[in-house]
Amino acid sequence: MTPDLSVHLFAQLLWTALTVAAPLLLTVLVVGLLVSVFQVVTQIQEMSLTFIPKLLASVAVLVIVGPWMLARLVAYSSALIQSIPRLV
Repeated sequence: MTPDLSVHLFAQLLWTALTVAAPLLLTVLVVGLLVSVFQVVTQIQEMSLTFIPKLLASVAVLVIVGPWMLARLVAYSSALIQSIPRLV
């Protein structure tokens, strides 16, 4: 295995991880920001107010985008496993 090939495989790994994690991370970021703005405006400092909306949004995103995320990971894994004979 050449160094160029290993760098290419690592870049594919990072790109796949980023695209799979992005919907969930962006949703939690946006919900957290909206809840924080709401807390500042209303001066309510309740810890469960930040945790529960993030949890519900995370579950909703996983239900909606979960099959796509799983398909993406399976496609990457199968392509990597199928390329093993060419890598040696």
